[in-house]
Amino acid sequence: MDETPGISSPDCGRRDMEAGGGRPEEDESSDDGPFDIPSTKHASLDRLRRWRQAALVLNPSRRFRYTLDLKKKEQMKIMLHEIRTHSESIRAAYRFQAFDQQANGISKTPIPSGDFGISQEQLAGMTTDHNVFTLREYGGVKGLAELLKTDLDKGIYGDDADLLARKNTYGSNTYPRKKGKSFWMFLWEAWQNLTLIILIIAAVASLVLGMKTEGLKEGWYNGGSIAFAVILVIVVTAISDYRQSLLFQNLSEEKRNIHLEVDRGGRRVEVSIYDVVVGDVVPLNIGDQVPADGVLISGHSLAIDESSMTGESKIVYKDGRNPFLMSGCKVADGHGTMLVTSVGINTEWGLLMASVSEDIGEETPLQVRLNGVATFIGVVGLSVAVAVLVVLLARYFTGHTKNPDGTVQFEAGKTSVSDTVNGAIKIITIAVTIVVVAVPEGLPLAVTLTLAYSMRKMMADKALVRRLSACETMGSATTICSDKTGTLTLNQMTVVEAYACGRKVDPPDSNSQLSTFLISVLIEGIAQNSNGSVYVPETGGDVEVSGSPTEKAILQWGIKLGMKFEVIRSRSSIIHVLPFNSEKKRGGVAVKLPDSEVRIHWKGAAEIVLASCTKYMDANDQVAAMDEDKKMYFRKAIEVMAAGSLRCVAIAYRPYGMKDIPLDEEQLTKWALPEDELILLAIVGIKDPCRPGVKDAVKLCQNAGVKVRMVTGDNLQTAKAIALECGILDQEADATVPNLIEGKAFRSLTGAEREEAAEKISVMGRSSPNDKLLLVQALKKRGHVVAVTGDGTNDAPALHEADIGLAMGIQGTEVAKESSDIIILDDNFASVVKVVRWGRSVYANIQKFIQFQLTVNVAALIINVVAAVSSGDVPLNAVQLLWVNLIMDTLGALALATEPPTDHLMDRPPVGRREPLITNIIWRNLLIQAAYQVIVLLVLNFRGRSLMNLEHDTHDHANKVKNTLIFNAFVYCQIFNEFNARKPDEFNMFKGITTNHLFMGIVGLTLVIQVIIIEFLGKFTSTVRLNWKQWIISIIIAFISWPLAVVGKLIPIPRTPIHVYIARIICQRRSREVN
Repeated sequence: MDETPGISSPDCGRRDMEAGGGRPEEDESSDDGPFDIPSTKHASLDRLRRWRQAALVLNPSRRFRYTLDLKKKEQMKIMLHEIRTHSESIRAAYRFQAFDQQANGISKTPIPSGDFGISQEQLAGMTTDHNVFTLREYGGVKGLAELLKTDLDKGIYGDDADLLARKNTYGSNTYPRKKGKSFWMFLWEAWQNLTLIILIIAAVASLVLGMKTEGLKEGWYNGGSIAFAVILVIVVTAISDYRQSLLFQNLSEEKRNIHLEVDRGGRRVEVSIYDVVVGDVVPLNIGDQVPADGVLISGHSLAIDESSMTGESKIVYKDGRNPFLMSGCKVADGHGTMLVTSVGINTEWGLLMASVSEDIGEETPLQVRLNGVATFIGVVGLSVAVAVLVVLLARYFTGHTKNPDGTVQFEAGKTSVSDTVNGAIKIITIAVTIVVVAVPEGLPLAVTLTLAYSMRKMMADKALVRRLSACETMGSATTICSDKTGTLTLNQMTVVEAYACGRKVDPPDSNSQLSTFLISVLIEGIAQNSNGSVYVPETGGDVEVSGSPTEKAILQWGIKLGMKFEVIRSRSSIIHVLPFNSEKKRGGVAVKLPDSEVRIHWKGAAEIVLASCTKYMDANDQVAAMDEDKKMYFRKAIEVMAAGSLRCVAIAYRPYGMKDIPLDEEQLTKWALPEDELILLAIVGIKDPCRPGVKDAVKLCQNAGVKVRMVTGDNLQTAKAIALECGILDQEADATVPNLIEGKAFRSLTGAEREEAAEKISVMGRSSPNDKLLLVQALKKRGHVVAVTGDGTNDAPALHEADIGLAMGIQGTEVAKESSDIIILDDNFASVVKVVRWGRSVYANIQKFIQFQLTVNVAALIINVVAAVSSGDVPLNAVQLLWVNLIMDTLGALALATEPPTDHLMDRPPVGRREPLITNIIWRNLLIQAAYQVIVLLVLNFRGRSLMNLEHDTHDHANKVKNTLIFNAFVYCQIFNEFNARKPDEFNMFKGITTNHLFMGIVGLTLVIQVIIIEFLGKFTSTVRLNWKQWIISIIIAFISWPLAVVGKLIPIPRTPIHVYIARIICQRRSREVN
């Protein structure tokens, strides 16, 4: 069926609840309506403000609880600016004071505190003021370390007694946080519903009038039962909301708990950021967050992004003249080590975090759309309630409303004022209760419920959600751009092949095949040109190697060649370091030997380093010229290793003249290490096996209509081999252009060519972070919903730009994690696929709840409206409707919004972000069920007395039995319909029912409470006890909804959504009018 041009409609592929449709045509700039926001990730505040103003809301404090607090966001910006300005002013004053003291020769003496030689106040004052003069007074970093009993090489001792002493003296690395809302606050917010307030007022008035006319014993039932029902709704709502709040608090705590490495007792150990203590020696690398205030011990090209503290996007280089580091800042470049001087509330970051509330909420696209649906339904419901109110009041005051005994309820001039007011209050109560049922306040909150449930379960599946919207957006993902190393592979690297001395070394760690001088220069380069560390236990035992997986593999290879890490590092001093750069794919270090000889060591991508080599070291320790044949030999070796899915790394060096090295510290910092005329020492092939199960995970994505693309900095041949192994490329024939492309080739294309190429790319090798960003932008322009994995600092722009940014929890830097939406805790691609399933599950569960709730809405409204208009009475009274509302809103949401994901979710294409929430399948199912309920219950309402042989009973009793049966059958219909809503497009509605204990528990609880209401609470609910035949009738009426649902699913539905048909009709009428 063709789409009409100019009408925005989803793809024509078959839709279902648990699958959705094809890829939508995205248009972020479209402004079709206030509730049409496909993505809230980059939405403007004005746009977010618009939908709030357009929504029909009965209880704003509850409805907008989990959305972005726009007012608080503005207040936070102002507060942060004031705090930063205040800090800068204090720092400037202290600097002036320090210069004055220096000029007058006043020195500062450290004051001992506890077991240590300096007090917390002195440390905090020095660090906060960035007072270099005071640091010098304390003996510089070395003197400060002695006062703190820290070995700058080995760190603190780090046993329990040492850590406790430091925490007692200097505090722990935590700060007081604002407490979450108490249960009583949630109770108060649940009370802020206008309709519930009206009902309470009506209940109190009814209570007073009832007791006045009927006496205390009988007169309190009507008003009291309404009041009790309202209070019950409020309490149950508050309990549900409070439980969600606790869950979000726990997840927020997980997000804040950063893990990092510190040096303790000579070894590098991983600790929580909360366990960092004063005196700790912390290594800092690109992308790390500075965990506390401190001073720089040593660093190479260390650049810090202090924007989180100063508010200015300015990179600050740290050295001996500017050694102070502030907690909460990020390492933008270089690496170094720091000595922690202040933690927790004693840091500026701690004060900042204690002053502001971090949780300002966030809305999701689904939340916004559901507010639109709730507003539309609410307007209809409100209109119906007003119509019912007018009809009932008109019938009442014109004498058409009669009592059960047949007498007229109101006669002008005869009926007492109290009776008149009581009658009017009952009518108003019914109308207001219809509003309570008709306006689905719980509908948008069902998103929060299912997201909270999904987020908790996703934690078990190794995925930490940082942004709520990402959880549901993942269900719409049409492509995943994945890293190779650590995501598709295990990240457990070992050197398995090596080429040195102009030939292959087999086995690779056979030092007998290598010359003595080559080994000495090689292990010098391995030890000095590394961010890793090697710990050799004094008591013996296994050597512990830390660092990135590639670093660890090369260090372990060096150890096998005879490298003594600390000894080698002590033999030469580092002059300057150029850290590994993902753009250049290599890193270098300049070292000075005891005889003042200088060597510059390079390590990086094999073919790139090889291109800079003009010589190589041969088997006789001689430097031989790299002729074309030899270069071709090494290139061939790289290709062979890469084809075997090995990561190829080359190690080279060159001697350098001491006189050519800049003497000035500032010039040295900016010195670019010479990278030409290198002497090749070795090329190694590092094996990183594919993760078990990754091939199945990739196939699952492909079956689900999600294309997996590999984007890696590795050699294209290595990437191709891994892609074939993982199933990203099906066969060798696919491993050609345009499926395979190098980063430099992709970036050289024009914008239009790039978009065309992006659609076909399966593997991109030798890509830079900017290439990844360009790919994401090109795919988004093609209408894709893009998920991207990343771990490096330079991946942050791509993670931010993508619809869903997925940072790696193990290898990912803090910068990457902060730019991401979801953190994959185990770095496993299979966990990414689980996130896709959960994303689709969120959408599917919301649609199940919509189907269930709208069926109740439609049926309850029609039954009461028809009965009110025709007879002046309603079969479902206020208390009964409030119980139905509780089943529909809170209990229904709990039962259906927490359905676990099924394999069926991955058998269909992604959910279109503009896919109609109420699909044709939902319309079919709800209209069939609602029509059935309305017909059966209206028949009972108008013919119930004769059908149930109640003609011989009194009119009052017969009416109560009939209305009780209608109420009972209606509630049971909803319980049975909950099962139908579980599987909107599957015949077996009981599939997986036994695994959902919460669903079964809620259904069971609802059944038990309904029996109690009918059998024991008749006075409150205006019902009477039913006999066993009437119970069977109720259950049979409800049971028929099951076979009816199965038959309904046999009815074919058009693939084009209903709203498209309506749009076409409108367009056709307009075109006729024009013609």
